[in-house]
Amino acid sequence: MAEAVVSFVLESVRDFTIQEANFFSGVSRQVEAAQTELLVMKRFLKDLDSRQGEDATVQIWVAQIRDAAYDLEDVIETYGLKVASKKKRGVKNILRRFACIFKEGVDRYKIGNEIENITTRISDLRSSLQKYNIKQTRESSGGESSLQLHERLRRSYSHVVERDVVGLESNVEELVMHLLKDENRHRVVSIWGMGGLGKTTLARQLYHHKEVRQQFQERNVWEGILFEVISATKEQKQEMKDMTDDEIAKKLFRVLQRMKCLVILDDIWRIETWNLLKAAFPNVETESTILLTTRNQKVATLPNRNACLHELQPLNDNESWNLLEKKAISERADIDLGMYTKKRELVTNMLRHCKGLSLAIIVLAEVLARKNTVREWEIVHENVYEYIRKGIGHEEEYEGASWVLALSYDDLPYHLKPCFLYLGHYPEDCIILVSTLTKLWVAEGLIFLRQQRHGSEKTMEDIAHDCLSELVERCLAKEESFLQINNSLQENASSMAAEATQLGKIRRLAIYLDENADRLVSSRDETNLHVRSLLYFLPQGWMPKSIDGLLSPLKDFKVLRVLKVEGLNEVEVELPSEIGNMVHLRFLSVINCNIKTFPPSLGNLICLQSLDFRVLNEDMVIPNVIMKMKQLRHLYLPWRYSAKGKLELSTLGYLQTLDYLSSEYCDLKDVGRLTNLRKLTIKLSTSLQNMEEILKSTGSTLNHIRSPIVFMNNNSCEEQAMQIVSSCRGIYKLMLKGSIAELPKELHNYPNLTKLQLWRCGLKENQMGILEKLPNLTTLNLKSQAFKENTKILVFSKEGFPSLQYLFVNGMFGITEWRVEEGAMPRLCRLNITYCSGLTTLPDGLRYLTNLRKLTIRGMRRELHSRIEEDGEDFYKIQHVPSLLIMLTSYPLSFL
Repeated sequence: MAEAVVSFVLESVRDFTIQEANFFSGVSRQVEAAQTELLVMKRFLKDLDSRQGEDATVQIWVAQIRDAAYDLEDVIETYGLKVASKKKRGVKNILRRFACIFKEGVDRYKIGNEIENITTRISDLRSSLQKYNIKQTRESSGGESSLQLHERLRRSYSHVVERDVVGLESNVEELVMHLLKDENRHRVVSIWGMGGLGKTTLARQLYHHKEVRQQFQERNVWEGILFEVISATKEQKQEMKDMTDDEIAKKLFRVLQRMKCLVILDDIWRIETWNLLKAAFPNVETESTILLTTRNQKVATLPNRNACLHELQPLNDNESWNLLEKKAISERADIDLGMYTKKRELVTNMLRHCKGLSLAIIVLAEVLARKNTVREWEIVHENVYEYIRKGIGHEEEYEGASWVLALSYDDLPYHLKPCFLYLGHYPEDCIILVSTLTKLWVAEGLIFLRQQRHGSEKTMEDIAHDCLSELVERCLAKEESFLQINNSLQENASSMAAEATQLGKIRRLAIYLDENADRLVSSRDETNLHVRSLLYFLPQGWMPKSIDGLLSPLKDFKVLRVLKVEGLNEVEVELPSEIGNMVHLRFLSVINCNIKTFPPSLGNLICLQSLDFRVLNEDMVIPNVIMKMKQLRHLYLPWRYSAKGKLELSTLGYLQTLDYLSSEYCDLKDVGRLTNLRKLTIKLSTSLQNMEEILKSTGSTLNHIRSPIVFMNNNSCEEQAMQIVSSCRGIYKLMLKGSIAELPKELHNYPNLTKLQLWRCGLKENQMGILEKLPNLTTLNLKSQAFKENTKILVFSKEGFPSLQYLFVNGMFGITEWRVEEGAMPRLCRLNITYCSGLTTLPDGLRYLTNLRKLTIRGMRRELHSRIEEDGEDFYKIQHVPSLLIMLTSYPLSFL
């Protein structure tokens, strides 16, 4: 973690001093010396981080290095912003400027001393590391690393067949079928999933399967090599040792060509590891098969793009109980029925914390197997978190369920470790919006452009999403449009984050308020002086005892970079005007808060990157100060707001997201200067004058928009809305709300359009023919009155929607019949049908959707629900779908 912090601080200081170079005259020598000292220190940090478990001294040094790096960044940035603000006040303050020259010289002297003191701290720490024999390379003579321990512990022997295997039967059957197929020679079967699920156990079961033994001459390359080594003469053994990697690879490949082999590559984590092995397994036709296990989805597809990917799932509740029972209870003949019942009751609760991970269940079972009485089991139950986290302590190979996460964490590149630990700030079962998380990572300084490949034009947000994707591929999170993190992983991430910071200054605060909390944060706490990130998580409907000065204490957080206060909607509050002094702020979100005003002092936040001001107040007046926030990358304005005149936005050259651009209070010509704009939500409430001139001045920017959302509050805006959409040639996602009757004629010429949402558009029936011809459309959302009210029949024609994977039909009240012809939507995998009150039966053509994996039906008529029950007359239409979610909920008011 120290390596990551120092690396990020070096990047940040470098970027800031380059950007504001004019303001560091007089202290540039001290700044350069501090950067040099950090660079030298960085060489020791790989070894230092790997040895944190050795003793407390190492952990203290890590905390001290982290604090010194953060302190340096705070001092340099505070000074730079202070000088910059004074020098940019203009001619009106010139006399005051001359009067402050002497004070500025004093400030420069003080800052120079502060930087020198921090540099000395870093230098002294480096000397201590050298005395302790901390090395400048990754190699370390001190104990085993987590990965070395992992490699030693997981040494398995092919002749050992595990007993008490639970929950893998269907996996074995499916994979045996893939392994025994005659087609696709040199086939690759990859088993991937989170650590601890039982991938190696599954591979071993396949290895010993009767039919697999009959199919392959050699079931594992090393099985044949082992025989040669055991029976070889001394000279032959030496010959093997003297062979180069390339010679071994060639010899191995000749074996695969000559014989029909099953090659098991167990637990290949890294792409680099596969690159070392692939010479022995070229992608050419042979009769051999590779069975690979990994927790990294990218690795799973490397040996062959057409590999069979098998994602191993956690055990369900019954399987979890069966596994634990076999390990902890079944062999105990003396247990009576009453004791058994009580123990099962206790175990049922404990198993919830294992989350279906075989490893965690086995660890828990090993603990319980040595406990005889119910009282002993009760004690384990009371301390389940501690037992699961620390393990039983007696068996070396079971250091606890958390070792699975520890290994995955240790294997992360240094720049991903803080990203993963950041997830620990969120409470259990919290829905984390991916778009918000990536902005937070950027604001926190965890992402830098130099992380991208040379020549790439990715934004920092794109790089952040790549980092998130890698965490997902490593089974450390699960992503859709929002992020899910397994509660066990969340608990461990939170624990790791807490342990990483407990010896140093508090830099980040995640505050979970319960119903009894009476305020947001204490005022004048010394902790506030160093806090960089303040994340609030409020219970729904939270009501403070007093609203007087509720947000006032926020002004005491002098170096705050991230402030997230969302959902404070039960009381009307005010942001303190002093918030304008929090000049370090990069991220400010008050979404769904009941805030009265937009403080003009927000214009002082010249470092702000993301501003989410989608508050509930419908009478918000926005002062014309946003133009000062020239670093803004994402701007979200209230749904309803007004302004005195037009808001100036043309200065926001870095802006990527502009949400709720009002045609009434903003000048659309300003969009022409926002050359980095990619997402635009525009509300057309009045007819625009000089539309041709507007399109001419904004054409270049609109052509780069990826995701336009157009709201039409006035029927007279329909033509202008379509002109704007037609100018966005690069769109991949489009949302239209408001009456348009007909889609843009050029829509089929948009090769990148993959997602489309239509809401109250009142389309004519013939527009379905245009929609279903969109070649690359993967997601379609038809919401309330997407078609005209008198539209009664929806028809999805044969060969229509060739690429559609996700279809959402919601609130289409007037539709009484829906036809899906055979051959329509051949790739559809998810279908949601909700609140379509006119439908009394589902389309017969649903039975042709063989790729459909998830079907959700909610809020439909009772008659339809009864027809699709398991014994209903229409169940045959959906019985092939693996995941069915059918809910009979009360109709919304519009049904009545």
